Amino acid sequence: MTEEAGLGPAGEPTPLEIGAEDPRSEDVAAMLDAHLAFARGSTPATFAFALEAEQLDRPDVAFVGARQDGRLVGIAALKRIDDGHAELKSMHVRAGQRGHGIGRDMVLHLLELARRRGYGRVSLETGTTDDFRAARALYGRCGFEPSGPFGDYRPSPHNTFMTIDLGDEAPLPRSDR
Repeated sequence: MTEEAGLGPAGEPTPLEIGAEDPRSEDVAAMLDAHLAFARGSTPATFAFALEAEQLDRPDVAFVGARQDGRLVGIAALKRIDDGHAELKSMHVRAGQRGHGIGRDMVLHLLELARRRGYGRVSLETGTTDDFRAARALYGRCGFEPSGPFGDYRPSPHNTFMTIDLGDEAPLPRSDR
């Protein structure tokens, strides 16, 4: 297997398994630390809203990991805001694995989960610097559109907000994998 690309011996993508994870388990905690370091290194501290492990290990948060051949390659979370609204949080794909559809698959997995839980809308907050350009593009490809702040967020030059309406059983984008 070409580990960095997540490819098998014939060059085909290895299966991606997305499921619930414990944010305190060793490999997940290490990836979460990398995510927090990235967020806090790319955005002023007062505008970096990444969640710590204890904030992800709560009943109102669905925290998932993506694994290829048992190796953790990504993490993401869906946090309840209210009965009809959830937030995509803590999205991170291992640097060497980016660009292979893992992030898209995790977003689509969480959007399906949101729909099953009855959320009509999912929103997100992300950074405005070039470090977050690929993330913003990914969210756009998954159907998110620019929006104003939501929940307790306030407008700032360091944060951008996006949302997707899940109402009317509109089809979600399909995975490219």
